[in-house]
Amino acid sequence: MARMRNLLGAAAAALTVAAMGALTPAAPAAAAGPTGDGVVSPSVVGGSQAAQGEFPFMVRLSMGCGGALYSSDLVLTAAHCVGRTGTNTSITATLGVVDLNSSSRITRSSNYVYRAPGYNGYGDDWALIRLSSPVTGLSTLKIATTTAYDSGTFTIAGWGANREGGAQQRYLLKATVPFVDDATCNSRSMYNGQVIAAEEICAGYTAGGVDTCQGDSGGPMFRRDAANAWIQVGIVSWGDGCARPNKPGVYTQVSYFASAIQSAASSLGG
Repeated sequence: MARMRNLLGAAAAALTVAAMGALTPAAPAAAAGPTGDGVVSPSVVGGSQAAQGEFPFMVRLSMGCGGALYSSDLVLTAAHCVGRTGTNTSITATLGVVDLNSSSRITRSSNYVYRAPGYNGYGDDWALIRLSSPVTGLSTLKIATTTAYDSGTFTIAGWGANREGGAQQRYLLKATVPFVDDATCNSRSMYNGQVIAAEEICAGYTAGGVDTCQGDSGGPMFRRDAANAWIQVGIVSWGDGCARPNKPGVYTQVSYFASAIQSAASSLGG
């Protein structure tokens, strides 16, 4: 079973370069993410193209993952998308556009990575990337600090593959997926106890067809809060393939790690 939804090393980097250069428009993709250090993740399967400005907090990372703008100079992503905590100037973040080829895209280099200290390839799948300079004019995505929003219907988005084994996408794709409770997700017909119930959240359809996929790893799963503002409840982490029946996407449960994320962000100046 493929736990992480990412692309592998050089291949991921090559796909990202292609996305910045001459990718042709493609149908919606499904999200997945990288395995191990510096590997890339999936995109949205069964989705539709997002409108320019619809999700201004979405970030595309050069290793083939997604992310969300946490503050003006911090991107929240998955631990499996990055290497160890420390100085890192090798990542390029692309923001402010749906079309990765757009001349109006904003880019920033990284200068530091903070990976969840408990990450060992299983659980604790979150990280922060500090950008070389702040990004202005774009909305950030606040994180859920309680479990109040950890159910219902969620939105997923990304530039990852639109089918299992497919190509990365030039245009941002979006879709909605329903919450799957822990007991169901860990049942024998689904993940048979592999989901860490306390810190992971599942979302998807029993019949499959809609999901994040390779290249979507690290991207946000979000919904509206009581004030009708977007709030992040998940980070694309892993799954068995993309959009398979009885194999919903598995996401890092942001509310569980909210205090740790906030503390790390504060230490990074964000």
